[in-house]
Amino acid sequence: MLAALKSFEMNMGRVRSLHALRESFSSRVTPVVDLSDMLRAEVVLAVSALDHFVHELTRLGMLESWKGNRKKTDAFGRFHLSLSAAALLTNTPSAMTVLETEIRNRHSFLSFQHPEKISDAVRLFSDVKLWEAVGNRLGEDASAIKSSLVLIVDRRNKIAHEADVDPSYPGQRWPINVSLVEGIFSRIESISTAIYSVAV
Repeated sequence: MLAALKSFEMNMGRVRSLHALRESFSSRVTPVVDLSDMLRAEVVLAVSALDHFVHELTRLGMLESWKGNRKKTDAFGRFHLSLSAAALLTNTPSAMTVLETEIRNRHSFLSFQHPEKISDAVRLFSDVKLWEAVGNRLGEDASAIKSSLVLIVDRRNKIAHEADVDPSYPGQRWPINVSLVEGIFSRIESISTAIYSVAV
């Protein structure tokens, strides 16, 4: 399951490289040149890194449960399979590949960004009370952590689905700055590493 964490770190490394590139550009151009959309892209990519991390962690955790290396949770037992996949699971040599494909297919249209969706995913391979455990790990109240994540995801959604336009002022985008984006990076990284620590 370490592969999920390594993949997350690689993805966040790409986001931070883009951030460094933007910082380099900003020192070379006049303030008239608006580089704020690079910050917006960074927010989208950072949330994507979290989403991908939860997808990978869940897939690997479920495969470990299937192999008997982890306790099977109630949610794991309720995971829906197609009849064609269920029929192929009796063929032991290909069972892992079939199950992995089925997990990917079932989760391909889901996003694991909001706290409750992340909890649902983690329950497929772990019985940990996720946000309580993450709160203990970070020394914070679980509800504050969840609220901060909801705000980050809501901002990502404004950028991705609404062009980050403030409906009260048509044509004007919501303000964004370097400190806000760097705070988002730090929050996503701390939450993700805490999830890994308490769920694995």
